[in-house]
Amino acid sequence: MKFSEQWLREWVQPKTKSGEQVSTEQLAHQVTMAGLEVDGIEAVAGEFSGVVVGEVVKREQHPDADKLSLCQVSDGTETFQIVCGAPNVREGLKIPFAKIGAVLPGDFKIKKAKLRGVESFGMLCAEKELGISDANDGLMELPADAPVGEDFRKYMNLDDAIIEVDLTPNRADCLSMAGLAREVGVLNKADLTELKIDAVAPAIDDKASIEVLAPEQCPRYMGRIVKGVNVTAATPLWMVEKLRRGGIRSIDPVVDITNFVLLELGQPMHAFDLAQIEGGIRVRMAEEGEKLTLLDGQEVALNSDTVVIADHAKPLAMGGIMGGEHSGVSENTQDLLLEAAFFSPLAIAGRARNYGLHTDSSHRFERGVDYNLAAKAMERATALILDICGGQPGPVVEVSAEENLPKQAQIHLRRARAELILGIKLEDSEIEDILTRLGMQVTATEDGWDVIAPSYRFDMAIEPDLIEELARIHGYENLPVRIPTAASPLARLPENRLPMGDLRRQMVARGYQEAITYSFVDPQIQKAMDPANAPIALLNPISTEMSVMRTDLLAGLVQAVSYNLKRQQPRVRLFETGLRFIPDGDKLAQIPTLAFAATGSRQAQGWAEPAADVDFFDVKGDVEALLARTGTLKQYRFVAGQHPALHPGQTAIIEKADENGQWATVGVIGALHPSLYKTVGTKQSIILVQLDLEAVRETAIPDF
Repeated sequence: MKFSEQWLREWVQPKTKSGEQVSTEQLAHQVTMAGLEVDGIEAVAGEFSGVVVGEVVKREQHPDADKLSLCQVSDGTETFQIVCGAPNVREGLKIPFAKIGAVLPGDFKIKKAKLRGVESFGMLCAEKELGISDANDGLMELPADAPVGEDFRKYMNLDDAIIEVDLTPNRADCLSMAGLAREVGVLNKADLTELKIDAVAPAIDDKASIEVLAPEQCPRYMGRIVKGVNVTAATPLWMVEKLRRGGIRSIDPVVDITNFVLLELGQPMHAFDLAQIEGGIRVRMAEEGEKLTLLDGQEVALNSDTVVIADHAKPLAMGGIMGGEHSGVSENTQDLLLEAAFFSPLAIAGRARNYGLHTDSSHRFERGVDYNLAAKAMERATALILDICGGQPGPVVEVSAEENLPKQAQIHLRRARAELILGIKLEDSEIEDILTRLGMQVTATEDGWDVIAPSYRFDMAIEPDLIEELARIHGYENLPVRIPTAASPLARLPENRLPMGDLRRQMVARGYQEAITYSFVDPQIQKAMDPANAPIALLNPISTEMSVMRTDLLAGLVQAVSYNLKRQQPRVRLFETGLRFIPDGDKLAQIPTLAFAATGSRQAQGWAEPAADVDFFDVKGDVEALLARTGTLKQYRFVAGQHPALHPGQTAIIEKADENGQWATVGVIGALHPSLYKTVGTKQSIILVQLDLEAVRETAIPDF
């Protein structure tokens, strides 16, 4: 979020302990240390001097150039002849006027010049030439009431900085000037200049007809009719500049006002053209495939999980995301329906991304907007519309489902717990002061405090949240540096279990290297390796080649072997331990598994060893060596068997005898089936083993 430093200082005046104003750099440091990282600070405009507000009193065609104008420009005391090539220059226009001797950004000095034989005594400026923006398609036009001759920097309040803050998702309350000012006020123990918002008395009786058919998704919706507005009125310069410095361009006065309230209070709002609404407003879920053309001209087919603001005939807007083109304010609009609502974060989260959208409104609603803010924003927007566009307001109509509105978090904070986690004992008075200034209701108890979080703090839920707030406001740099102490008993090492470290060392000693593959695999390879088990599909896969959960480790392991073979590694031996995921009714069995694969020559290349490829019996020897390490080799046997992914003549089922002499399958060993070579991308035989990890980790306890 970007914000104007001057605007922030209208809300709060942070001062140092010595009474001096906190500098821009100090302010940025404070905000960053409070967890709201400052990404950058930039000047509102470039460095320039000698520029005043000028007025074009006369404009004529240049005698020797079709695209140049010969203008007479007044600075309030005298008139200067200026040659100008801007297409929008005209009599009566007020513009920034750089007089002779002025210095523009880039150390560009204005001197007397002669253009096509005519002398020019100064320069009329575009926004880009003053470093205000990149706009360079014409002169910067100033309001008709701009005082001619006044210093342009002073008139525009350009001695300002734009501070960009990168907020974490839990701090949606700071996505507004009110929220940032509240935070800066708490950090500096400075009082806020509260924005006085009075209720606007209705001048007409016209009421908006509102039905909320999706109360869980939209627990609160407010609407107000304003008739007879003038949408061609000019947005005041102060509002245009605050919007620009907040990263929003001016469009028309009504849209500018709703955007201004968004930046000022943090409440997204929308204005409908009342003439385009049939019947009344219905807040409902979209019908699958329903079409809506958005304000940006994009037509979307709506999903059934999307909240829409509709009338009795059609959808008008995507709730909490973007308005529709048809019902938006246009130059022909005379009557408005102004809306302010609260949408549940879960109803908005991810919906905009489903349509390839990201809007200021969705950015806030999916993080959480104060559910008590809509009424305040409605009155503020109405008052601004009446001041700028005129009109007659009707009464505010509100539909609320109180049972679906969020509840303010009630948390018990223990004094001893705060001291333990912070490593420092804060005075009770400081703790109460910090929490109170953060807007929380604090009640002292015997062992601490009962705290009720304000409605705008969606991130307050449990005791550690409050302790984090104490650390933030007290100052992370003021907390002591201590080595944490904790009871750390030695882990038990049962004799009847082979430690994982020993198992890995055994595999490495046999020439294998440990691999770690994804738990998500290619559905085609998984089906080929284990057709008996249907894998679980991911809802949001990384790619189509990683879209299902593995039901065995062999699918990922053979892909890793193939990857190495394609990169000139002729001898590959890999092993992996991990979970495989087997559907079991409505549950998911997660089975610890050991798998290994070998391909290429039996021994590493050398003069002393004959060239021979690894075969079934070599890898069977590796399995027996591992089982011998547990002292339970006599409990196992290898039985000729079948496996859909393995060669029918080179496959054995590994079985283990229990205490009663009953044999149970614990694994399989075999060569990859030749029909799968193309599927996995290999041209040579791979010997594969898969074992139940828990079974092979059981060791024999020595007897005396």
